[in-house]
Amino acid sequence: MTENETGERARRTAEATKAGILAAARARFGRQGYERTTIRAVAADAGIDASMVMRYFGSKEQLFEAALTIDLQLPDLGGIPQQELPALLVRHFVARWEGDPTDDALLVLLRSAVTNEQAAARMRDIFARQVAPVIAAALPPAPDVPQRAALMSAQLLGLALARYLLRLPPALALTPAEVERLYAPALAAVLAGP
Repeated sequence: MTENETGERARRTAEATKAGILAAARARFGRQGYERTTIRAVAADAGIDASMVMRYFGSKEQLFEAALTIDLQLPDLGGIPQQELPALLVRHFVARWEGDPTDDALLVLLRSAVTNEQAAARMRDIFARQVAPVIAAALPPAPDVPQRAALMSAQLLGLALARYLLRLPPALALTPAEVERLYAPALAAVLAGP
């Protein structure tokens, strides 16, 4: 085996180890939240020694940050008629939350944000950087656009809390299409403004 092949194999092994740690961390943070999750528990879930977690991520905080790198994958809302925006946002977020169960970082972050300031700051940052500008760009210019974008974000987070974390039976029983039909008017009211 050449030196180049050996280096490539080591790199692939390191990437696989990091991916395993991140998957275990997401699952553990999702079940227990930030406060109750330990490096040792994540390492045990990943089938490795805790020192490997520290080697790759340095600390619990850095592991949390890496495990919860989130791209909301919002579509470009430019050119979308304003009346279609609420339904599109509800549809997008429901699909995002109900999509790939191995990619539940957004729900893990929401669960952790309730009890941990670092997680709450991360959630605020994601919505400030990803959601608010997209909504603001889709609205006609007005002095209260940032506030309306923030309230729409609050409504979307409230939906996630009720349906996916608290699992309120009436909210959970709705199909995604029913959620869209019933919830989009609430967003539309905030979107329209006074």
